[in-house]
Amino acid sequence: MSPFTGSAARTERWRHLRVDLTDGVATVTLDRPEKLNALTFGAYADLRDLLAELSRERAVRALVLAGEGRGFCSGGDVDEIIGATLSMDTAQLLDFNRMTGQVVRAVRECPFPVVAAIHGVAAGAGAVLALAADFRVADPTARFAFLFTRVGLSGGDMGAAYLLPRVVGLGHATRLLMLGDPVRAPEAERIGLISELAEEGRADEAARSLARRLSEGPALAYAQTKALLTAELDMPLAAAVELDASTQALLMTGEDYAEFHAAFTAKRPPKWRGR
Repeated sequence: MSPFTGSAARTERWRHLRVDLTDGVATVTLDRPEKLNALTFGAYADLRDLLAELSRERAVRALVLAGEGRGFCSGGDVDEIIGATLSMDTAQLLDFNRMTGQVVRAVRECPFPVVAAIHGVAAGAGAVLALAADFRVADPTARFAFLFTRVGLSGGDMGAAYLLPRVVGLGHATRLLMLGDPVRAPEAERIGLISELAEEGRADEAARSLARRLSEGPALAYAQTKALLTAELDMPLAAAVELDASTQALLMTGEDYAEFHAAFTAKRPPKWRGR
């Protein structure tokens, strides 16, 4: 995303999220524990806008997405979203569904790694938010459920039908999206839905540890790797290797590439600048 901004000032307070930025790591916490962090219209909009702001700020080098209380996120709020959508017309419904997709795109397209810290339930939209992250760190209490067909809607919501087969394969994705059955941590790890299984109660800590490691690494190399992983999903091999070649040629002109050689020659750890 472009670092250039217009007249709008930086948002100092987010109504629907808790945000902390420390040493290059942004921690974004869904903070409705009494509702298992169920998402509202405002929460979706805040996530969309926050990720756009953070993407323009060079201070952010990694992001942790977490949930307060007993679970990660139980999905869309039944009363505040599902109930409200029953009275919306087609244009309003399209605007809402486009907004939820914009959140997923923002997670996938932001120039820094996103680590989801998952404990307890990650259901519906919460499961897709976790799926969109680059890393999913979960503890043994985690359970994922793509519940869209259970409410009479398509399982391919918010990009789930695009992302899930690429993470767990078409067979597992078909089962999870059609049936909506919960997937507990052991199976989620076995099929590749979990990147790292933490000890019980320590998913947030493990996610922050991974985010700190990422924040201390070559940020530009990570950003380009993330961009290529997304862009090349639908490319033929010839286009992908050409994009790889162009990207590497650009990175070879960067400070981090020269710093690696200097550090290797001096037998010291590299000091990554993200440039």
